[in-house]
Amino acid sequence: MANQKQTQDPLNLDEAMSTSEAFIIKYKNKFLIGIAAIVIIVGGFIGYKNFISEPNEIKAAETLFKAEQYFGAGNYEAALNGDSLGTTGFLTVAQKFSGTDAGELANAYAGICYAQLGQYENAILYLDKFSADDQLISPAILGTMGNCYAQLGQLDKAAATLVKAASKANSHALSPIYLVQAGQIYEKLGKNSEAVKAYQTIKDKYFNSYQALDIDKYIERASIK
Repeated sequence: MANQKQTQDPLNLDEAMSTSEAFIIKYKNKFLIGIAAIVIIVGGFIGYKNFISEPNEIKAAETLFKAEQYFGAGNYEAALNGDSLGTTGFLTVAQKFSGTDAGELANAYAGICYAQLGQYENAILYLDKFSADDQLISPAILGTMGNCYAQLGQLDKAAATLVKAASKANSHALSPIYLVQAGQIYEKLGKNSEAVKAYQTIKDKYFNSYQALDIDKYIERASIK
């Protein structure tokens, strides 16, 4: 589809897209929490004060866990829509258990699944439904949204979202990744001063990051355009 065309160099958007999603998958175990000894769900960032006492929350978590297994195996269609064996997909969990923590998380999972399937508008729709105020998953969701906008050719919105993700993360691990992506997009748009600003932030604030090692060449490139 025309509205899902990929932009060209200097952006490696396939690689950039995977960065946010890979972060969530790689560090997923950091947020695992046991529910009734058999349920595992990504946790620790949207609050579980009433999880054990609320039967609907427990049921939602159990349902979500089955879809998570497909997600972890890379079977994004089944993770989204479920299977003929009775597994409920993220889309149904998000709708059926709207208002629960697991239902909220299902929106994030659904968005990532759509992104992996190349359905970027649907990805943004579901990622935007996810709401959390942590410094790990929330910035990664924003970063994925930014790269979805880039895949759709909405570069201004992509760069702004990536800068927002970097600010929200405020970490040497994630922020420089998003700032480099944003800077590259700004360069493509001819907004070189904005690109320099993004790169300079890495040099000034995230100087211990991997990206800072050769950030001077990015700054120089954007400065002389």
